[in-house]
Order: sequence, then structure tokens, then C-alpha cells
Amino acid sequence: MDNLMEIIGTGRELTELQMCIRAMIVFVVAYFLIRISGRRSFGQHGPMDNIIVILLGAILSRAVVGASPFLAVLAASILLVMLHRLLGWVVSKDSKLSEIIEGRKILLYEKDSFMEDNMARSLIGKEEVYRAMRQNLGTEDLAQVDKIFMEKNGQISIVKKKCQ
Repeated sequence: MDNLMEIIGTGRELTELQMCIRAMIVFVVAYFLIRISGRRSFGQHGPMDNIIVILLGAILSRAVVGASPFLAVLAASILLVMLHRLLGWVVSKDSKLSEIIEGRKILLYEKDSFMEDNMARSLIGKEEVYRAMRQNLGTEDLAQVDKIFMEKNGQISIVKKKCQ
């Protein structure tokens, strides 16, 4: 253990080599933590997923620069990833807890009219809805649209009308 501490250094007085070794170790550890955390962390970008990304970055950076004890940072990072994984599992099994933790989708447009109160609550304007339509449907023609939602992750999803 003493040899490891000599190689990676302790405290804030690190040599360039020690900092580079720490960076390599943190890179490998971060890679495995992301793999353990699952695709959800970097795929869905919901509030819970963003939190894990921000916290892991903040905590792991402390290990690289020596601002916190190296092994304590790794332990805290592992705990966060396991907590994220547990919450992800719970959310996938219980829709009520999912709503509490992640929120719910918000209806923005239905029956040929915008839901102004929901749009205000979502802090979204019509231009953003039209942009989503252009990107997803290639049109701004609301006649083709049945419903528009703001999803839990903040993305806008569009349900096209069924062909008659």
C-alpha cells in the first residue's frame, strides 16, 4: 500500500508523473463505472442520469488533482454508481416511484390546439415545438399531428395522426 501511495502521491503536492498516473487510473475506473452504471446514464439524459454524470465528473476530478484522498474518491464514486443503478432498477419496476423521481411527460398539443398552461409550466414556446416538428417530421403542418409531449428528459415527442 505504501508503494502505491508513493507512485500516485498524496495531497496536493503531486508531480506531473503522479498526476498522469492518477489520470490514467481515474480514466479506467470511470470507464468501468460508466459500464456498471449502464447505458441509461448516458442515453436517456433524465434528471437522475444528469446528476450521476455531473457528480461523477466532480468527484473523480478531485482524485486526479489530489484535492481528496484517492481511495476515498474511488469508494464514493462506486457508491454513487451503485445508488444510480439501484434507483434505475426501482424506477423501472414502479411507475409511481418513476413519476416521483423522474417526473412525467407533459401534454403540449392535442385536438388541434396548444395547451398553453402546460407549455408555460414547461417553459417552452411554440417555436420550439415547430422546431421539433421540422426536425422529426420535416414539416410544420399541425394537420399531421395528433399529440405533442414534453418527455421526462425534456425532449419533445410528436405523435402523428393515423392515416385514414
